[in-house]
Amino acid sequence: MLRTTKALMLATDLGFVAYFLVTGLGLIPAAWAFADYRDPLMVAWNWSFLWIDLLASATGLTSLWLMRRRSSSGRPLMLISLALTMASGLMAVAFWTLRGDFTLQWWIPNLYLLLFPLPAMAILVRRAF
Repeated sequence: MLRTTKALMLATDLGFVAYFLVTGLGLIPAAWAFADYRDPLMVAWNWSFLWIDLLASATGLTSLWLMRRRSSSGRPLMLISLALTMASGLMAVAFWTLRGDFTLQWWIPNLYLLLFPLPAMAILVRRAF
């Protein structure tokens, strides 16, 4: 199970970095953008995720590196990264729910962020106790 999670984490953590690079460079096509993408309030909302997403990436990539080196610090850091990733997905899903916007192209990735960490988090917590 953790092998699959590690692969998903690597893709997700690199995806977080790529998303903000692409967003910062203005490369997201209008057809792929979320509702009111150019509205200053929505721009601020989107960028408010920068720090939680980059922290999730930094802790995730570091945990993968530590686990590869067989460090005991890797798994606790992995748990932190997964919790941050899950929180990011939950925040976005909650926001889109409050707005009544159920566009699948934004729901699917955010549900992924919310749900993929759960099995590994359960395993890591169970092993810790």
